[in-house]
Amino acid sequence: MKEDRISIEKRYDLVIVGGGVTGAGVFHAAVQRGLCPLLVEANDFAWGTSSRSSKMVHGGLRYLKEGKFLLTRAAVRERQRLLSVYPGLVDPLNFIMPLYDGHGPSMGAMKFGLSLYSLMAGEKQHEIFSRAQILGQVPKVCQTSLLSGVGFKDAQVDDARLVLRLIFDGCDQGGVAQNYTRATAIGRNAKGDVTGVHLKDTRTGQGRLVKTPVVINATGAFAETLHPSPVKGFHIRPLRGSHLIFPGKLYPMDRVISFIHPQDNRAVFLFPWEGCLVLGTTDVDHKGDVSKEPCITKEEADYLMEGLAHILPDLKVSLADCIASIAGVRPILSKKKVAASKESREHVVWKEGGLITVTGGKLTTFQLLARDAMKAAQKYLPRYPKNKPGPGGGAGAESTLKSGLKKGIEYGGSTESVPGLGPGRLSPKAILRLWGRYGARVLDMAAICCEEDFTPIGTTQTLWAELCHGARHEQIRHLSDLLLRRVRIGLFLPHGGMDMIAEIQARIGPHLAWDDARWAREKKAYERVWQDAYAPPGRRMKSPK
Repeated sequence: MKEDRISIEKRYDLVIVGGGVTGAGVFHAAVQRGLCPLLVEANDFAWGTSSRSSKMVHGGLRYLKEGKFLLTRAAVRERQRLLSVYPGLVDPLNFIMPLYDGHGPSMGAMKFGLSLYSLMAGEKQHEIFSRAQILGQVPKVCQTSLLSGVGFKDAQVDDARLVLRLIFDGCDQGGVAQNYTRATAIGRNAKGDVTGVHLKDTRTGQGRLVKTPVVINATGAFAETLHPSPVKGFHIRPLRGSHLIFPGKLYPMDRVISFIHPQDNRAVFLFPWEGCLVLGTTDVDHKGDVSKEPCITKEEADYLMEGLAHILPDLKVSLADCIASIAGVRPILSKKKVAASKESREHVVWKEGGLITVTGGKLTTFQLLARDAMKAAQKYLPRYPKNKPGPGGGAGAESTLKSGLKKGIEYGGSTESVPGLGPGRLSPKAILRLWGRYGARVLDMAAICCEEDFTPIGTTQTLWAELCHGARHEQIRHLSDLLLRRVRIGLFLPHGGMDMIAEIQARIGPHLAWDDARWAREKKAYERVWQDAYAPPGRRMKSPK
């Protein structure tokens, strides 16, 4: 496959800067309205926080105790919408929280909060567990002062795949998105209105000016680079949240264990994800350069392991068992320094003559950020009629899913088949998983892959077909784009998957235009990135012989 860059036209109705979930949400919303948008990202799509979150699509239960009822209600409603629109990508996930005497919230407080939570969701979202039930459902849980427990519903998502689904659905409906393209300056006329944006290809250095009346700045922690805060003393406070990843076999589980850390009374989680266990998260000020890949510190790792030892004291797990780590920087808006975990997760929108900045917020409420950004840009946009929702794009998602399945994707007893997806090859759950992550593009995957490609990569749940599809159709510039974001096997396999790199090269080589020299550079660069930002702290990656 020839490595061409996507053609960028001279003019767009709006240009979105930032390829995380907020920018992707704005891009998708713009396409749905019949607009012609361009999205550009200085690194790779979902390179920042949107591939390094806790993977939770949650209702913000903790915000109830802070009195932020509207934020919780909005998050609960958005969670329900995402579960409906993106089945197979956003999946239900149950939580369980042991309650202790003299430490953490009381049963009375949890009952009150969860009752409100259920009321906002329109259905009962919680249950109460006795001490005996907690001991039965959470093996090896700390029994000292254990009283009882609660359970509640939330959801989980592959954050990077959500971003990619929004972007590529938007591209298939007429939008244009380009990674590794930096916005360097905003063009304005004598009145101060936006007239365009200067772009630069980060690899070739080639620049160009794109004309547009609207630039939406959705660059997260970088937002003040394009648009300094208009409010005195109100700035972005980068906060880092870090996680440790372990093999799932160390503690098989099908729900999240939520518990209160004994050191600072913060909520910490141990949860299943893609056959692994994830322990997180921290909440600390990020002092490093936000343009560099963030990484977990030894202090954060020790903090997380201390929490794990507290809640599961008999679980024989140490930092030596960790296979990977992830750290993301949250763009929190702050007026005054308070404890990191007490900072608000609400978003803001700034306007300046066609430059609209939207930042802050939560993964769950990305569509609300997109809606507010589009509302702020309304006066500068053409009044086109709305498009009908496309794949995964709104109320028609369910019918789109069914029609896609009728085209030949085996699901729920269907006997039709697409080459490579023959009857019995994949379970209904696996088919739904593919559809959730790729939408209608799963048909492109089936077209380029043979039956043996629809088998798992090593011990992961990821299929070789996903790797091939990503290499061929999803704007891959670097090996890290493919192994850390298009698929996540760099987080699930020992040493970031470097032990399997020869087989990976053999499988995806036909879909990339990389010669041997390029492959050597990419493997070396990937190994360095993984070791610097994703390896367990204090461990060096062992290079395969």
